[in-house]
Amino acid sequence: MYTPMVRKIARERSHHSVVELNDVGHVFATVVPGAGATLRDQARDALEGIAAVMSAEGAAGAVIHQAVFVADGESMAACRQIVREFYGRDLPATNYIPQPPCEGKRLAIEAMGLGRGRDKVEIQRISDQVVVTRHNGVAWVYADQAVPRTSAAGVYEKTICSYQHLRRLLPVAGARFDQVLRTWLCLGGIVDDDGPTQRYKELNRARADVYQHVPFLADRLPEGHTGPAFPASTGIGTAGRSISLSAVAVVSDDDDVVAVPLENPRQTAAYAYATGYSPTSPKFARGLALCHGADATLFISGTASITRSETRHAGDVVAQTHETLENITALISEDNLSRHGQAGRGTTLEGLGVARVYVKRPQDYARVRAVCEQRLGAVPASYVVADVCRPDLLVEIEGIAFSRQALAASSEAPRCRRAARTSVCLGCGKDGERAPYCPETCPERFLCPHAVLPASPPGASL
Repeated sequence: MYTPMVRKIARERSHHSVVELNDVGHVFATVVPGAGATLRDQARDALEGIAAVMSAEGAAGAVIHQAVFVADGESMAACRQIVREFYGRDLPATNYIPQPPCEGKRLAIEAMGLGRGRDKVEIQRISDQVVVTRHNGVAWVYADQAVPRTSAAGVYEKTICSYQHLRRLLPVAGARFDQVLRTWLCLGGIVDDDGPTQRYKELNRARADVYQHVPFLADRLPEGHTGPAFPASTGIGTAGRSISLSAVAVVSDDDDVVAVPLENPRQTAAYAYATGYSPTSPKFARGLALCHGADATLFISGTASITRSETRHAGDVVAQTHETLENITALISEDNLSRHGQAGRGTTLEGLGVARVYVKRPQDYARVRAVCEQRLGAVPASYVVADVCRPDLLVEIEGIAFSRQALAASSEAPRCRRAARTSVCLGCGKDGERAPYCPETCPERFLCPHAVLPASPPGASL
């Protein structure tokens, strides 16, 4: 049964929430600049707004992850430099996304920091692409801006290269690819043509090839779990023609840390879509619950106005926004969590700690926001202009919700299905050493840090 654990505060230019998660305060904030005409002035104003929120909640100097939505893709490098100067040694992992803020500003920022109890947390800042936090026996790895380094033009090749880049970022933080539980794929021109097919369909084809034989979260799944296990994910459009990949991974030796892929009772599982929607179905879960003790973090994948596998309310953005929120409500409900073997871990829209709202047409922003504010209240939410993966979808929403079991229920919480621990490389089969690569025929090759992904496209630089 849902226990309220999210405190929300709304101000004129910023919204933030505070979640007590495993005895550590997690602060989520969204800020739109209110002053300045130039990129530098607006960026400073927004960053100072984030800093003010974090300071008020005891999280000064402890921002660990952020997304910066930039109106002009050509200003990304300049924006990155401003952010680096502002944070100095306390630089968070940052995803720079060419999606114009709906408010018409040059940028907007969504940030996450650690407040009360952070003295118990180790923060390892590796770069502005990778940050790790460790507390309560769990390491959270935030990896951003994995981009293709290839001269190949096709989306398939660029997606493969982006995943290769991610696989090289994760070991730096002590994580493996199969420990990823949430991804974001940002693709310019997502519904445009790519040769004889669509760009999003090529992304799906590449993702499916990369995910073949990857035992995602195998040692974190609950005992008795059956069926596919994929990370929660958002595949969303951006300005320009670029692609970037970001991810969250979790590393733990604690048997009480359980990862549960969630499907929605109102929707066909994306990985089971008919070929009419995409020759290769999208490989992601509708959501993912990361349960640790009594607390659960519910990652909500990008969600749209789809029931079963069909688009609903074509052309009606208000109805699509309501339908999308109904889908999220069903996904995180107590009924659905119980259906997935996690009784007592469900919640409602009140349990949302942060949301991101993608609006296809700028003229729809006011109506979409009105519905969201009516139904979500003071939840910190970013509103950005972005194309959605189907031409008839007008809005997409993602978020993170939280729940806490009652004491009696949490004492009976299921434990994870642990994989066998061994010093032998599961891909190479050698004790205490790693071969240069694992054979393509080895089903465990993705567990080896020297594994070979699908062949690198021409001109790739890794």
